[in-house]
Amino acid sequence: MDMIGGDQITAARLTDWRKLAQGLHARYVVDDFASGAALVAAVGEAVDDVGDHLRATVGDGFVDLRLISLDAVYRDGDGGEHVVEWVTQRDLDLAAQITAVAAGLGARPDPAGLAAVELALDTAHGDEVARFWSALLTGGDEALGRGTIGNDVRDAQGRVPYLWFQETEEHEAPRQRFHLDIFVPRDHAEARIAAAVAAGGTVVSENDGYTILADRDGNQACVNLSSPLAE
Repeated sequence: MDMIGGDQITAARLTDWRKLAQGLHARYVVDDFASGAALVAAVGEAVDDVGDHLRATVGDGFVDLRLISLDAVYRDGDGGEHVVEWVTQRDLDLAAQITAVAAGLGARPDPAGLAAVELALDTAHGDEVARFWSALLTGGDEALGRGTIGNDVRDAQGRVPYLWFQETEEHEAPRQRFHLDIFVPRDHAEARIAAAVAAGGTVVSENDGYTILADRDGNQACVNLSSPLAE
């Protein structure tokens, strides 16, 4: 099934869900761990063929859900087809079903509590260093390039954040090489950025879709904005 773009996701108006990084994310507030487990069980029973699309994390008072298709089709400019991890229409359909289940159990959506983090390494030698990082982070090369047309390291078990390689010119150390990419819902990004600034950070630059912040030592992070599903 073809991957879909931001306009299609926004048009679905899935108010409980936000597109962060590659997938759809939702957080539900529940009474306790048992209530969270019950919500996940109810989703498993009521939602048709959730398959490998859904990943759930249950905590004391919350449930985090992520929907993503592991076999989405990306079509490049030359007409070539590539299998990638991304949102498809199937994920939108599943999100709507899960929303109905959660509402029936009285679980409260909490999009302000959502976040997704990726690691980015600035390097002029991405193809050379990617295999090293895959082995170091996951113990092998199965994660190298999985679900992407590039050389990202994406662990299928979700043990570590995704690592991608940002191309840069040759340079001598010292220089910041790693930075955090933090994905937050668009409608809660202003508050998140304000909190970081109040905690001693500074805004380095503001762009369409992302804001770069730095701590007092100059270490930078990029706050990326999700698709505005609820706008």
